[in-house]
Amino acid sequence: MPAADSRLHVPGPGPEAPVAGLDIGSRTIALVEWDGERTIRAEVVYTGTDPVGNARSLIQGRAYRRLVATGYGRQLAAERELADEVISEIKAYGLGAYHLYPDAGTVLDIGGQDSKVIRVGPDGRVQRFEMNDRCAAGTGRFLENMAHALGMKVDEFGPHALQAGGRPVRVSSMCTVFAESEVVSLIARGEDSHRVALGLHQAIVDRVGGMVRRTGVAERFIFAGGVAQNRCLQLLFSEALGVPLTVPDEPQTVGALGAALYAEQTAGAG
Repeated sequence: MPAADSRLHVPGPGPEAPVAGLDIGSRTIALVEWDGERTIRAEVVYTGTDPVGNARSLIQGRAYRRLVATGYGRQLAAERELADEVISEIKAYGLGAYHLYPDAGTVLDIGGQDSKVIRVGPDGRVQRFEMNDRCAAGTGRFLENMAHALGMKVDEFGPHALQAGGRPVRVSSMCTVFAESEVVSLIARGEDSHRVALGLHQAIVDRVGGMVRRTGVAERFIFAGGVAQNRCLQLLFSEALGVPLTVPDEPQTVGALGAALYAEQTAGAG
């Protein structure tokens, strides 16, 4: 029996078929389908323990003129022939943010395993960027672990911190392991969990804020990625940087949108 084709989107579709962008992150996978004028489908699923399988489930049976992958698992998409090409998250987020907001200047994305700040120029071109991918400090994974240490889900963490009355408890360590121990000790000493949660959020802002300032703070500041849904971080970043933050309606799909737009740009060459 011949081996099954691992590429589940149909090769050689007609010119009316859409293109697609696939953003395989460490925590979620986002897919955007683009018909040349607008997004016709946007979907986000958890990455789980089988990122390739979950990515395949999003594109199974779909016909694309071109599919471009980005994100933490983009090389897997290329190796398993799920994508026609891959681009970096930096490029994808620059293109996606510029398309949504043509006056975009700075883009902040806090992902599950890394955080990145991008200075965007004309046509969404990346002028400079900074990225932290060497430790979990200041990432979505850090938020998840700290929420767990306080006995709550990550989507409860931001609202919990906002109830601290603006009085954070200082957290000295940003290492996930040491910070978790510090949180347990603080609670054991009787510190209010709301203030501890706010202190953890402030620690993230302090750490990532340095990257932002080195990259450049533009008037149109885009906060994208899943962590951008955290209202506490939105407020703290805006206060620390002195600019209002723009959070897209679907912040988790900005990278996938950028990949889809790049797929459209290169479809003729593909």
